[in-house]
Amino acid sequence: MEIKSTQVTINASQKEVFDFLKDAQNIYHLLPQDKVTNWEADEKSCSFKVQQAATISLIQDELNEPATIKMVSGAKTPFPFSLTILINEEGEGQSSGYLHFDGKVNTFLKMMVEKPLTNLFNYMSERLKKRFEA
Repeated sequence: MEIKSTQVTINASQKEVFDFLKDAQNIYHLLPQDKVTNWEADEKSCSFKVQQAATISLIQDELNEPATIKMVSGAKTPFPFSLTILINEEGEGQSSGYLHFDGKVNTFLKMMVEKPLTNLFNYMSERLKKRFEA
């Protein structure tokens, strides 16, 4: 199952956005605070529970400065997946970005998680955009 979030324009350079996101502790700022509990993080990984859902753990797998950050699911996650953050330079202190999710889920689970995950990744994209607004 693949999900791509909406692409957003960010009022920061590609490098600024990459530097912010390469610290996994900053993922917290992109999540819906009222729906996340049990947050734990260090520079390379994070783990949290989403309200009425499973615990998600993310571990940095690949950093391709300044364009992509690839994270993979950790041991606490109910199914294997990767989440890649793609950042493009747009010039004049702006960049654009989106999240790309690729998960190994069966048909039944896909019906349950596709819409909530799509909403979550779109929310995270919008929060990233807002993070760099003046």
